[in-house]
Amino acid sequence: MMRFSTLIKHPADWMTGGQGEHGAVMTSRIRLARNLRRHPFPGWAKREQRAAALDMMRPAVEALPAMKDAFSQELGDLTSVQKQVLVERHLISREHAARGDGSAAVIERRQTFSLMLNEEDHLRMQAIRPGLQLTAAFSALSDLDSELENALEFAFDPSLGYLTTCPTNLGTGLRASAMLHLPGLVLSDQIGQVLQAVNKIGLAVRGLYGEGTESLGNLYQISNQSTLGESEETIIRRLERVISQVASHEKNAREKLLEDDPEMVADKIGRAYGVLRHAHIIDSKEALGQLSLLRLGGALGFFPPETVNLCDTLLMDIQPAHLQLHSGRKLSPEERDAIRAEIVRSRLHSLDSPDNPITSRDSTPANDPTNPGDA
Repeated sequence: MMRFSTLIKHPADWMTGGQGEHGAVMTSRIRLARNLRRHPFPGWAKREQRAAALDMMRPAVEALPAMKDAFSQELGDLTSVQKQVLVERHLISREHAARGDGSAAVIERRQTFSLMLNEEDHLRMQAIRPGLQLTAAFSALSDLDSELENALEFAFDPSLGYLTTCPTNLGTGLRASAMLHLPGLVLSDQIGQVLQAVNKIGLAVRGLYGEGTESLGNLYQISNQSTLGESEETIIRRLERVISQVASHEKNAREKLLEDDPEMVADKIGRAYGVLRHAHIIDSKEALGQLSLLRLGGALGFFPPETVNLCDTLLMDIQPAHLQLHSGRKLSPEERDAIRAEIVRSRLHSLDSPDNPITSRDSTPANDPTNPGDA
């Protein structure tokens, strides 16, 4: 089995791939909730019942072909910093991290699959893919689910579907979501009406870490709310359609900003570059905000396109638990802010100052024979 240090050493496949539509859709995630038949659900189970359920599930999960050489660990054996790193990577939930005895995580080596054992439900399995790939993520997770169903008996009712702890997951047990980067809509003050429209059609909009968290770095998570009375394919198709529309609004907003107010865009991106390249103290919120603008600059041609990937990796590596893991010790908030700034400066040291794609496109040299001024 894989060690924690090996798992975390490399960025996940999905962390550096959101390139479509200017990279507006960063990741797609599918989660399925399942419970064991004839076993009390985790919230009601006694300690020994939780342990018995874990003893039944864990070998079945580890035996899956996709989980060969996976990371598998009981949460009670992880430090609080290690658990928080897994939360920051969206591999386990904050609720799962708060549980200790009788809970475990099994994570595929490239971090495209992760399974939480004894979270709110016996099994919470998820697949993450870069960009807008909800259908592909669902297809891969569905295969995993079918394989597990051969080894374990899930709680299922013919008229209700899969039985879950929370009624909102009843039926398919499906939660599909995408993480979007929407600085164009934020800068043009359109974000409110777009998110309102998304809410109106029954989809949920959340911040960086899901329910109850704020949006940082112009990052928003859009997911389905209903799981009952519709097939998984119908839910996913609708969500993909809405996410494509939001990404398209974002693309238009960026283009319109460049057209209507190029100085403002260049100023925001230039300032973000200046702060990130030269700051010696930077807190999490400011760093996410400035990296968001730098990422926008990479998408709009102010920087080389690979700047988008660099920002995606940095967005993860500057989170508090990642910093503490990197330093090998517990850090005070002040120390974190100094180390965060140091990491950002070192990663960006070879990034040249921004080219303004508007001025370089519009300007024609004075001695150019095609310039009518020289005629």
